[in-house]
Amino acid sequence: MNDVDRGSVDLSGVLAAGDPAVGLRAVLALRRLAERVEAQQVALARERGWSWQQIGDALGVTRQSIHTKYGKGSR
Repeated sequence: MNDVDRGSVDLSGVLAAGDPAVGLRAVLALRRLAERVEAQQVALARERGWSWQQIGDALGVTRQSIHTKYGKGSR
């Protein structure tokens, strides 16, 4: 089974080509993926009773910023 079959890709090989268009598309895709994963994990943490403070601490941000981003009425 190779890396692609396991769901991971060695981006260093892809980016080594030196094409900024490829690299920047990869950056955008990673940002979008990170946002989705963060939202899912924040929702899971809240479902399991985590406080905004605990979530903020885990993400290295303030509780206010994470609450503003994901709290009731946002998004």
